[in-house]
Amino acid sequence: MCGIAGWIDFKNNIASKTGTIETMTDTLRLRGPDSFGYFIHPHVLFGHRRLVVVDPAGGKQPMTKTQGGFKYTLIYNGELYNTEDIRKELILEGFSFDSYSDTEVLLTAYMCWGIDCVHKLNGIFAFAVYDEKENRILLVRDPLGVKPLFYSIKDSSFIFGSEIKTLLAHPYVDPVIDKNSITEIFALGPAVKPGSGVFKDIYEIPPAHLMVVTPGGMVSKEYWKLTPEENKESLEEAEEHLRFLLVDAIERQLVGDVPLCTFLSGGLDSSAISAVAADCYKKKNKVLTTYSLDFEDNDKFFQSSVFQPTSDKYWALQMSKFIGSDHRTYVVNHEELASALKDAVIARDLPGMADIDSSLLLFSREIRKDFIIALSGECADELFGGYPWYTKPELMNLPTFPWSNFAASRKAILSPEFQKLPIEEAVNENYLSSLKEVPHLEGEAPETYRMRELFYLNLKWFMVNLLNRKDRMSMASSIEVRVPFADYRLVEYAFNLPNEYKFYKGREKGLLRKCLQDILPEDIIYRKKSPYPKTHNPVYTDLVCQMMQDILDDPCAPLLNIIDKAFAKELIETKGTAYKKPWFGQLMTGPQLIAYLVQFNIWLKEYKIKLL
Repeated sequence: MCGIAGWIDFKNNIASKTGTIETMTDTLRLRGPDSFGYFIHPHVLFGHRRLVVVDPAGGKQPMTKTQGGFKYTLIYNGELYNTEDIRKELILEGFSFDSYSDTEVLLTAYMCWGIDCVHKLNGIFAFAVYDEKENRILLVRDPLGVKPLFYSIKDSSFIFGSEIKTLLAHPYVDPVIDKNSITEIFALGPAVKPGSGVFKDIYEIPPAHLMVVTPGGMVSKEYWKLTPEENKESLEEAEEHLRFLLVDAIERQLVGDVPLCTFLSGGLDSSAISAVAADCYKKKNKVLTTYSLDFEDNDKFFQSSVFQPTSDKYWALQMSKFIGSDHRTYVVNHEELASALKDAVIARDLPGMADIDSSLLLFSREIRKDFIIALSGECADELFGGYPWYTKPELMNLPTFPWSNFAASRKAILSPEFQKLPIEEAVNENYLSSLKEVPHLEGEAPETYRMRELFYLNLKWFMVNLLNRKDRMSMASSIEVRVPFADYRLVEYAFNLPNEYKFYKGREKGLLRKCLQDILPEDIIYRKKSPYPKTHNPVYTDLVCQMMQDILDDPCAPLLNIIDKAFAKELIETKGTAYKKPWFGQLMTGPQLIAYLVQFNIWLKEYKIKLL
């Protein structure tokens, strides 16, 4: 896994501006600590940082190959999981290879099929190809948005990179936000609307989109879409089909020349991945290492809720015994958790999911001591109906995003000046515009129609935010985290499963549970879903309350220009209970909201943000 940076200007010669591309690329050193490289052309500058996972010698970038007297140059962040399938096809087309890297396969695929190569790829990726023959640059982001790709247009310059900080390292791009940015943050945050970079004049190539940049301009296109189809399989056929797709996705993602482990919470999704991986390892006389996360003294303070019915510790250990893994539990220290809020903001370039981010950052750093690749269970809940808003009618039928349905409460946090912003209108506008994109079959029953809307909204909004978090926190720790449930084949298949299959026997993720009966023990299969863990220890609450008090005591704190000071004071005095609803998702309540505001202040301050 890597980081990419680029500067394109077809009107001006920028070949002498190597210092700029070097500075941009250096912002990605944590994404790619092992090596770096540059491509210099009068109108195209590329930079690359590499985390070596496959073929240390043969996968160096930027990679250039020549055909018909013309050069093709690639910079690439990601991993192809059907590398060998594509390689065989290309060999039949007459191409040869100098390495076994997926990088060379991807570049050769473009040389063979041009832009249509995107329809051949199964993986996670963001890449750019300079095609000397056509005098164009192709930029592509994977179907689910696992890997990021941002850009900015300044006069004749097109500037892009894997992270927002990469663009901000360019002298043409300034850290500016306006009232639209504040509206987006307080209406939708920590999610962002598709294509938005929040900063003024910074954008993101949305998932499943490609962009072609030429001297004549820029064209963007969605190359992969969910298509509604009638599933005519029997329940048993669907069970077998789903099991094949899932096991195949997991096994494809076990490739690499470096140590690999899995995240194991003891929940259904991570247990399935770990069980399949452990079985593959046993066949090679190897033992899989699994990791789980916990917080100091969490067992003393855990509080069961509809969103988090049980803690993970017991179940992770039981699952580890079942598969025979070398299991390691990382216990987070609360002082470190609070302190890492700053690093988490810098990793994400935006206010994020508070300690849900910072704990993953610390967890990833711990794993990186021994491993470079990890597999994780994200995306299963979005695909197979794991959240309460799929099964509880009062949440399922909300006329808004079910994970962020308290816009009026969010607005109350703002200062009188910013309370005039159209927070509720922005939520409603984004919600309704997304619903217009949902594909349907003719004659769908009302419940089927609504459920398809919910799955689409979750894939395009909620899941993308969790994938952003996973990418930034892991790559800031120089570790590649793969997500087998984000295989586009699984996504396409799940989107068209009948509701009675998805919720087989009235359970969330019913069909997924059924297809894992020969893989997992029964008590794991039927354990109630529990989300990513959070701390319940009051020590952490006290720490973030003190951080917020320090902000209130600082007359220069930029946050105080935006939020209502009296409300912030009440938050501290009530230990966060003054805001009773989840800020986002299921877990961002009380101390997590305080931590989010702390992150917002850090972001404004560290990035020296100018507010228009």
